[in-house]
Amino acid sequence: MRAPRTFHVKSFGCQMNVYDGERMSELMATDGLVAADADSADLVVLNTCHIREKATEKVYSDIGRMRKTARLAGRAAPMIAVAGCVAQAEGEEIVARAKVDVVVGPQAYHRLPALVRDAAAGAPAIDTALPALAKFAGLPARRRVAPSAFLTVQEGCDKFCTYCVVPYTRGAEVSRPFAAIVDEAKALIDAGAKEITLLGQNVNAWADGEQGLHDLIRALDRIPGLARIRYTTSHPNDLTQGLIDAHRDVAGLMPFLHLPVQAGSDRVLRAMNRSHTRDGYLRLIDRIRAARPDIALSGDFIVGFPGETEAEFAETLGLVDAVGYAQAFSFNYSPRPGTPAATLPGRIAPEEMNERLQRLQAAINRDQLAFNRASVGRICEVLIERPGKRPGQVLGKSPWLQSVHLDAAAPIGDLIAVELVEAGPNSLAGVARIQAAA
Repeated sequence: MRAPRTFHVKSFGCQMNVYDGERMSELMATDGLVAADADSADLVVLNTCHIREKATEKVYSDIGRMRKTARLAGRAAPMIAVAGCVAQAEGEEIVARAKVDVVVGPQAYHRLPALVRDAAAGAPAIDTALPALAKFAGLPARRRVAPSAFLTVQEGCDKFCTYCVVPYTRGAEVSRPFAAIVDEAKALIDAGAKEITLLGQNVNAWADGEQGLHDLIRALDRIPGLARIRYTTSHPNDLTQGLIDAHRDVAGLMPFLHLPVQAGSDRVLRAMNRSHTRDGYLRLIDRIRAARPDIALSGDFIVGFPGETEAEFAETLGLVDAVGYAQAFSFNYSPRPGTPAATLPGRIAPEEMNERLQRLQAAINRDQLAFNRASVGRICEVLIERPGKRPGQVLGKSPWLQSVHLDAAAPIGDLIAVELVEAGPNSLAGVARIQAAA
């Protein structure tokens, strides 16, 4: 097989996969390959997600589609590398089922260039080892990045929620060293970032000695050129008073918190092994809002967990009503092989799950629109991230992670004062203002 000269990385799933995809792209560019689109690249890297069944099947569908496209175009099929959590979970089965060339897990992708060379030479090219953070030492220096950039600070999870594959595909909780994170943050700022989102499967479990995530946030806030800090995804049990105080005290920490709850029923939460209660979650929300009254809250919900009754689902709807999320993500339960929940009795019929999901999403959409409408009249700073669809239009994010579109001669990467003047369900319209942002 001829060694590839061009590559394309396609990432599925979470923000951490986006970060990993960016780093794999930097690795391949450092190795001399040139980025290309998926239909013309010699090497296509599918950076996969294993959280839901459909995401896994989409990988196999994409592999078939790429080979068919190449065949119809009369060119050789690309070398295909499967990376990420599907690679970790299925390993050699992917090679047997889809005849791919490279399989590399999420903790071993720093070896991707070497594995590609092995595959080109006809050697086995599979690595699904789970070394603790060894990959970061093997990654290249950060290149030019977008105004809003991701930075992984923590990987893995020790919570073992019964529905979740993350402990099996990403391994145990490990935290990157404080100094390495600060160095990468400075490199991202030098490369063009104005906002950094700290990432982890359980990001607020990050620790380095006596230092917790709140200490890291306070240190990053002192770096010149870094205007905004965010973090995701959090577990309620690890949201410390130090983090709550940081939301009150640190100007650069944005008033937005993604805090998954998953269900509103204590019995369902116990079956999920979530290790928090409905009341404990709501009291935590009260403490956060007392510290930062304007905070926007986001959450995750699983509908139709095995054994969930209509009354228990109603408790979830009631929790949504009580919190009033600015946005939230909701999904039907998807059994993942190897997880304890996959063998639980009381599987909910798909049509019943879908009906519940529609009701939940209607409540979430109602509250998101209400939050956006309540923002109209605010003057805030918007980070301009990209051009809009119309000439002269730009798009950016408010401090509350709302999408804002406006007509302005503002360069990408600028922070400008904007009055929010019109609200829709998914975005707001703004008008640039000269005065300082409130």
